[in-house]
Amino acid sequence: MNTIRQTKKSEGLDKERRTSQRVKIEMWVEETSARELYFQRSANISVGGVFLDRTIPHPLGTVVNLQFTLPDDSHPVRVKGVTVNIGETSQDLGMGIRFTDLSEHDRQRLVTYIDQVLTKNT
Repeated sequence: MNTIRQTKKSEGLDKERRTSQRVKIEMWVEETSARELYFQRSANISVGGVFLDRTIPHPLGTVVNLQFTLPDDSHPVRVKGVTVNIGETSQDLGMGIRFTDLSEHDRQRLVTYIDQVLTKNT
């Protein structure tokens, strides 16, 4: 059985635990859960997940459905995720969502996008 370790930001989600490079990105993310629909702003993204900025976070472990369209792309990415870290003060409101069922096709689209951003920034 796989166990998901969830942390509050103060517990330190170490960069060493991340397995992929993050890049800054501001885009709208449609987020749905069992009974709600939200439109959130992203702060950064990786192949492993996304940080939704300036939002009141869901409790750790909340499962959500996300949909977003990467810049210069016309097809949305649709993925399930789970809240794995949350900001604790009004200064760092937001939540980290780890992708749990990213398709290989969408994973490759994210890799391509992140590589383009990193290449442009060097």
